[in-house]
Amino acid sequence: MKQNNISKSHSEYLNSIKKEKQLIFLSQLLLLAGFIAIWEILARLNIIDVFLFSKPSDIYNLFIKYIQNGELFKHVLISSYETIVGLIIGTVLGILVAILLWWSERLSKVLDPFLVVLNALPKTALAPILIVWAGAGVNGIIVIAITISVVVTILSAYNYFISVDEEKVKMLRSFGATKFQILTKLIFPSNIGNLINLTKINIGMAWVGVIVGEFLVSRYGLGYLIVYGGQVFKLDLVMMGVIVLALCALVMYQILNIIEKIYRIRR
Repeated sequence: MKQNNISKSHSEYLNSIKKEKQLIFLSQLLLLAGFIAIWEILARLNIIDVFLFSKPSDIYNLFIKYIQNGELFKHVLISSYETIVGLIIGTVLGILVAILLWWSERLSKVLDPFLVVLNALPKTALAPILIVWAGAGVNGIIVIAITISVVVTILSAYNYFISVDEEKVKMLRSFGATKFQILTKLIFPSNIGNLINLTKINIGMAWVGVIVGEFLVSRYGLGYLIVYGGQVFKLDLVMMGVIVLALCALVMYQILNIIEKIYRIRR
């Protein structure tokens, strides 16, 4: 009888959580729909300048036009490819360097001031130089994306690694574990969740690098659409590019959320 009561209470608790999630999702949809509706109404009533702010209906019509002629897919694929490659290389490279810093305390002390300075530098200001070094094409844009994300990845991952419970490290050492075993059995596994969250942050940074690179040199990609729309004062094209960019980033973020949920279930 007691077990049934516990099961019923647990079921009610799960239902309350589910209802809360549904309510939050519905509130988000209503907020978004309300914002779009108000924007459209203000534009139609000439309360806001359509030339400067465009309006949702014009953006939608342009979106459909770019889908029908296939232009949008080409720009999205190019920007997504550059972002994914930059994200993967920047994140993996940053984690590998962080492992080296954790492995060698002397190396971490030597490189610490340089990493702090690099982190403080506005990486987008270095974009023209990186473009000259790496080339005015896809490779140059990917290098910018890597540069923006790699330093933050190094510093964050290194802090995660050194923050692992020192008592657990001492316990493994007392059993004769090597440094490599400590890394593979404790340090890295205990920080998988943190590294996934770090990758989520890097999604935005990689997109920033790609868009900046496309602003400078590319004739394709979402960054090119946005800067071209600004140059010809076609604000509906600019807004469409920004919205599509946000959707692409959201899709990548949600994919990582799914990976994180699968990891937590299997852990």
